[in-house]
Amino acid sequence: MKQYTMPEMEDRYFGKKGTQKREQYEYELRMDLLGQMIKTTRQEKKLTQGQLGELIGVNKSQISKIENNANSATIDTILKVFKALKAEINFNVKLEDQIIKLA
Repeated sequence: MKQYTMPEMEDRYFGKKGTQKREQYEYELRMDLLGQMIKTTRQEKKLTQGQLGELIGVNKSQISKIENNANSATIDTILKVFKALKAEINFNVKLEDQIIKLA
């Protein structure tokens, strides 16, 4: 039985890097990881979803949606969540040949 590496499986089922299908897969994967980071950090800080929601001005259900699928939230809301969790945030945006660092 042939064994495949994870990159080989991703190429096979989601397309090569740079294809639209692969880009969508990688985006969704990053959003899932972001949601999990938010949930883990919230739990480490011993906050309920309701308490975190109160800190940033949204309902408990919105926090649940973010934790389960971070692409359901705006960047502004995600930034508010990380600020409430006292997390350091760094963004790098590359436009053509210019890199912009947002913190």
